[in-house]
Amino acid sequence: MKTIRLLFAFMLLFHVAAIAQTDSLKLDLSQAERLFLTRNYQLLAANYQIGQAQAEMITAKLFDNPELSYENLFYNHETKKFFETSFATGQYSAQISQLIKLAGKRKKNIVLAQTGVKVAAQEYAELLRNLRFQLRNTFYRAYYNGQSIKVYDQEITSSQQLLNVYQQQLKMGNVASKDVIRIQSLLINLKTELNSLLNELEDNYKDIKLMCGIEANVPLHLVLNPAKGSGNEVQKTPYTTLLDSAKTNRSDYQLAKTSLQYNEANLKLQKAMAVPDVELSLSYDLKGNYPEKYTGIGIRVPIPLFNRNQGEIKKAKIGIEAANTTIQMQEALLANEVYNSYQTALRSEQQYKSIDPQFSTNFDQLMVGINKNFKDRNISLIEFLDFYQSYKESTLQLNQLRFERLSNREEINYVTGSNIFK
Repeated sequence: MKTIRLLFAFMLLFHVAAIAQTDSLKLDLSQAERLFLTRNYQLLAANYQIGQAQAEMITAKLFDNPELSYENLFYNHETKKFFETSFATGQYSAQISQLIKLAGKRKKNIVLAQTGVKVAAQEYAELLRNLRFQLRNTFYRAYYNGQSIKVYDQEITSSQQLLNVYQQQLKMGNVASKDVIRIQSLLINLKTELNSLLNELEDNYKDIKLMCGIEANVPLHLVLNPAKGSGNEVQKTPYTTLLDSAKTNRSDYQLAKTSLQYNEANLKLQKAMAVPDVELSLSYDLKGNYPEKYTGIGIRVPIPLFNRNQGEIKKAKIGIEAANTTIQMQEALLANEVYNSYQTALRSEQQYKSIDPQFSTNFDQLMVGINKNFKDRNISLIEFLDFYQSYKESTLQLNQLRFERLSNREEINYVTGSNIFK
């Protein structure tokens, strides 16, 4: 009995056990986001695409180069000489030409390239919106998985101590073997569940490290501000406000509208491409034309008899129709996503607020009483283990609810393209 009393002295410390700290990177959400913005490879690659689009705009502003041609007599069979240029026995001609684009093609190309830069920038913003939501959601999940792992560690430690005592008492004939088997079964279940949770946590850490550019072998210690989620209340924010924010800030919606502008600009350009360009030239010929030392000016214009760029014009018109359809689809998607996320967040908030803030403290105090009653043999081993199982499940569910509450708030930020809930 003395050994059992010592065991319960340890078990009274069950809820204040501290986790040993190792050398690790202490990381809160704001620090993770700063690393994410500067080290994420996907964002860096997308930023290069903006640079490429800006380079396209430089190209669109450039004028066509003039063309210079020159022809010289290669071999004079009469004088037996090469490359003669004298008036008496030589011959050469030269021409310089310049293409003049009509119908405002250059200006329309510049407008199209400028719209392309806007498209690239909005694609970057859309990638940023998706990855930021993924980072925050993964951070919250990893943090609360870590909190749940503490519960398993504590319960496994206490159950192992209890098992050791019962195995000793079994040898002395003071307890039944079925009680030892029950504790062993509990330990197996706890360790299996813990192993699954640890694997999930490692996956979370892997994703965070990849998104933040952190070395794979660096241990993480995530820190969450206790005040997180205590800002604006979801129920105080009207659905219409969230919908307006989404229409203004959602990068995918803005991208759809910009794609329409791009196709409209492309249609104007393709119609302009149907107008022939003019090539002006100035030529000089030493003796190959009449009169000698001929100087001439020329103009060349293709006749748009067969090819009037009909295919590209039709393709641009179809692009406009497709872009309008995409905008309508995005509007419907946006409204449904905002409404769905809003309703989910409201339910999560209501469920969270229905829980007594003192629940965890009261449960801890209850467990102290349970320990004492078990020590005094007022409750059976089965009842004692059931209480511990209930404590574990309640704590895990509470951690899950806390995660879902923050995740649902982040989802509203995601679907509205804003940062309403900080």
